[in-house]
Amino acid sequence: MTEDASLLFSPFELGGLHLDNRLVMAPLTRARADKKTLAPTELNARYYAQRVSAGLIISEATQISQQGQGYAWTPGIYSEAQIEGWRKVTSEVHRAGGKIFIQLWHVGRVSHVSLQPNGSAPVAPSAVASQSKIFIETGFAETSQPRALTLEEIPGVIANYRQAAENAKAAGFDGVEIHGANGYLIDQFLKDGTNKRTDRYGGPVVNRIRFALEVTDAILTVWGSGRVGIRLSPVSPANNITDSDPAALFFPLVAELSARKLAYIHVIEGATGGLRDNVAFDFAALRRAFNGAYIANNGYTRALAIDTLRRGDADLIAFGKAFIANPDLVERLRRDAPLNAPKVETFYGGTDEGYTDYPALTA
Repeated sequence: MTEDASLLFSPFELGGLHLDNRLVMAPLTRARADKKTLAPTELNARYYAQRVSAGLIISEATQISQQGQGYAWTPGIYSEAQIEGWRKVTSEVHRAGGKIFIQLWHVGRVSHVSLQPNGSAPVAPSAVASQSKIFIETGFAETSQPRALTLEEIPGVIANYRQAAENAKAAGFDGVEIHGANGYLIDQFLKDGTNKRTDRYGGPVVNRIRFALEVTDAILTVWGSGRVGIRLSPVSPANNITDSDPAALFFPLVAELSARKLAYIHVIEGATGGLRDNVAFDFAALRRAFNGAYIANNGYTRALAIDTLRRGDADLIAFGKAFIANPDLVERLRRDAPLNAPKVETFYGGTDEGYTDYPALTA
């Protein structure tokens, strides 16, 4: 192994947490929670425990409330059953020597009335439909028309984030990641293509970043800043979201997050799961603007990961689909061994097939 390659497998201290290597398992929605309680199960615990060689595991996106749900059979962190289910996961991960953060999620407008309390409309900063598809119990469907959150409702949503952070601590997680990316609620408040508000949460950048910062501040009353990160996607069009000037938005946001001494920003570089250069954006400068760790994400190969670390453009590298199909991804990358191909048809919902049955290296 070259000296540059060894960087990928070198230890890293993240907010006082020792990571064995620079590889992060990205959040991966798999839609395999208990269908009645939306609590993680023994199967989920086995899945995560298989992947503990990652320096850090970030859990699949986990809704903070029923209102925050946008896909069938995704786990929550708002009930006792869900807390207990996640406790099984964290116990197995820790028993095997791993570290795990939970990703806290509210989908906002990216939902369907069949998933919402009493069949009500999904909520969003503004009543702008996403016109994207989601996975519900009967298959894929168009998202429902959202309604705008009232000013009086917003503190309640922030309180749900705070309670979810409390519940995550009770469930035994090592920290939390705020999902501020991919066109979900926080991202909807950030970007002017979805935020048409004229009150203190809309209009100029200082107002549009307010919701993200208030959520962050609420979570920081529960967790130390070294155990809190946030995921951002400055230029991703995921779920039909756009902003007219991403640099003017995200550099001030990151400056505020940096002042709060968050452990990391987890940045999707380019279009989620797509082109890394879909829109011109200086991710290296964003990394320099933040005084914590920078987790780089999107389309990383072994070679690109090593080169990015060598240049100092990231501290940690997140892999997604590769971790689905390769429970021993760290060892495969260490040896530069071939990777299993993921079974796309088993990504969402189902049993252990395409979930816990991928083979590890045999020698």
